[in-house]
Amino acid sequence: MTAVGIVAAAVITVFFVLPPRLVIIDSDSGHIFWQKNVHKGDEFAVEFIHSVNQTPVRDTFCIDKSLIIPVSTLFYNFGAGMQTDLPEGQTLTRRGDALVISGFTQSFKELNFIVGTVSDHIFFFGDEEISLRDLCGRNAHVTFRVERIICWMRKY
Repeated sequence: MTAVGIVAAAVITVFFVLPPRLVIIDSDSGHIFWQKNVHKGDEFAVEFIHSVNQTPVRDTFCIDKSLIIPVSTLFYNFGAGMQTDLPEGQTLTRRGDALVISGFTQSFKELNFIVGTVSDHIFFFGDEEISLRDLCGRNAHVTFRVERIICWMRKY
């Protein structure tokens, strides 16, 4: 065996993948405000007060590998900026006093928000209810993303 073959045989590289995590980061600096391990099917939501009709709007999303899939939008009044025409496949139903749009087909690698200056954005994940204004600051530009981290170790 040649010297190169002996060295190559002595190098072992081990790759492993950490569980995916949902992160909320500063869109400009990359600073991580919040992170948590997630699994396929986990859901989270972001709620805000609509600036025109002054009622809550809650967007719910689902994790699918590294993608964020819209599940539903819940709102209470039609008005400026609210969806009125539904593309094929989407449905509008009632849930008590609320209206719910579902049947979205697109997916996103990341979501971008500007945290409210007048009204807050509230982030829901599992049992957590987090003010994005308190977490990130007013007018913060934040990105939600699912990160999959691959680590490797090399032994000689």
